[in-house]
Amino acid sequence: MSTESATLFLHPDRNLAMELVRATEAAAIRAVPFIGRGDKNAADAAAVDAMRKFLGTVNFDGVVVIGEGEKDKAPMLYNGEHVGNGRGPACDIAVDPIDGTSLTAAGRQNAISMIAVSDRGSMLDASTVFYMDKIVAGVEAIGVVDIRLPIGENLRLLAKAKNKRIEEMVVAVLDRPRHAQLIDDIRAAGAGTRLMLDGDVAGGINAAMHETRIDMCVGIGGSPEGVAAACAIKALGGLIQGRLVPSTDEERQKGLDAGLRFDYVYEADELVSSDNTYFVATGVTDGGLVEGVRRIGPIIRTESIVLRGRSGTIRRVIADHLAEKWLGELNLAGLDAD
Repeated sequence: MSTESATLFLHPDRNLAMELVRATEAAAIRAVPFIGRGDKNAADAAAVDAMRKFLGTVNFDGVVVIGEGEKDKAPMLYNGEHVGNGRGPACDIAVDPIDGTSLTAAGRQNAISMIAVSDRGSMLDASTVFYMDKIVAGVEAIGVVDIRLPIGENLRLLAKAKNKRIEEMVVAVLDRPRHAQLIDDIRAAGAGTRLMLDGDVAGGINAAMHETRIDMCVGIGGSPEGVAAACAIKALGGLIQGRLVPSTDEERQKGLDAGLRFDYVYEADELVSSDNTYFVATGVTDGGLVEGVRRIGPIIRTESIVLRGRSGTIRRVIADHLAEKWLGELNLAGLDAD
């Protein structure tokens, strides 16, 4: 094998993204019977089971850097778990079979199934600190917006860079008590808010994409979601910054022991050091990023988004799955037939 061929073999290639879509599609489809049924754990368990089975067939050697827990909490895809058939490139992987389990259980919008992948050793392992304060915006924000500035100033700077009036700006924020002052400050600056019940990964991606209503996504959410979102933002050419927010002194010490930095702004290249990133998401329920799973006569239709950092491409994948192939695997009564 030539040196060039060997190098290519060690890194994720463009075909990997389409293999990963199969896993997010399966997780999304398996979650459907639980939409609006009030049992988020059952929805998550079904999605995890489907994703794990499909990942086991993918030609790569993946290690879960960002999963749903530790090994003793299986059947979740746990931190440190090896996935794939082990015969392909060595990768870090971030998974969330359902980003928005509460949304799924309540039958609300914006639940997705997602996987992010990068070269082995390139993802920041922030698993010891649960929360991260983040700011995400499009390419116009680079060199303009800074998480260390007051939100009002960032909004004025970004509005000028985008040639918009600040009254036209829309900011996505998780609807949490901890964000009450942040929301007041955004509105006091003259901008509008788009309050999210959950799912700040999709909110961040929408903020970085062109032709969406969201100009910025800010606030404290999960640190694992911040690292996963960075894989997507690299493909979009946008800005993402994050600061770790420990909840207790014990958590802070665990972070320090793990080599994490506090009172420090992590940039995109520190959240994910490789440019060879992939982000794949399939809609579980309808949302601003992708449509949810739906039944159309004899088929099940899914919509996915595939982002590749190295090429800077965004692809949308609409797939029709023959429903009868899922009989015995899925309660199709959970899908509305068009």
